[in-house]
Amino acid sequence: MGSFADRFKRIVKETNLTPEQEAKYQSFKKRGYRVPSKRLIKSASDIEGIRASGVINTGVLDYVAERIKAGVSTAEIDKWVYDYTTEHGAIPAPLNYEGFPKSVCVSINHVVCHGIPSEETILKEGDIVNVDVSTIYNGYYSDASRMFIIGKTDAGRERLVKVAKEALEEGLKAARAWHFLGDIGAAVQQHVEGNGFSVVRDFGGHGVGIKFHEDPFVSHVGKKNTGMVLVPGMVFTIEPMVNMGRYEIDIDEKDGWTVTTIDKKPSAQWEYTVLITEEGPEILTY
Repeated sequence: MGSFADRFKRIVKETNLTPEQEAKYQSFKKRGYRVPSKRLIKSASDIEGIRASGVINTGVLDYVAERIKAGVSTAEIDKWVYDYTTEHGAIPAPLNYEGFPKSVCVSINHVVCHGIPSEETILKEGDIVNVDVSTIYNGYYSDASRMFIIGKTDAGRERLVKVAKEALEEGLKAARAWHFLGDIGAAVQQHVEGNGFSVVRDFGGHGVGIKFHEDPFVSHVGKKNTGMVLVPGMVFTIEPMVNMGRYEIDIDEKDGWTVTTIDKKPSAQWEYTVLITEEGPEILTY
């Protein structure tokens, strides 16, 4: 039976679903579908906390968008992110996370993700740049990234950035309550590969909110009607990494973080934090 405290926690957790939602949840579970554990279904107060974190996170990216240009070092971007975040009473989630040394990931051209800011890395005309920002506010996490084109770039890179954003939007459309996690991957993969690009398999989206990285893993390839059931109250990122060439990646052996395309062709990524609701997905930070 467990202790009274354990039983009380279970009862409280179950109140995160309405009686109708609980009935649906149990129905899927009894039929053998994979359902999220109750700890992945956020309470109303948790959602408000994540939403407040997301407001700051979006503000950080807006701040970067106003200032990013050719001649700026990625270390300057890191300082913008740190200063804006801390001035708003929050903490940059990447800073010292598992040893990551900076407040933001800045990934340029063939760098897929986890680019480490540096004084030596200067943005130049034609670069495509992903700025990935994550924020902790009052103990709640949010996470989003955007692509920036520095000045003018070639048509191929411009199209890559556009298709990556479209792929994210297609994944978002598929993130419907009582549908399946595999629907998101299927929608993203179909759009990306239909446009002649490839989707990174080794990295994907993830649950977020109470921790930086939670279950479930959100693959950006997949099949419809497979995977975990999407239940109202789940919060996770959708963040397809789209490559111009092959989908395989390399991780820098020296720094242990920087991820590049195996063929050194460009990559693009956009990311939202998303809340599953009965009415459709709600973007908490973008």
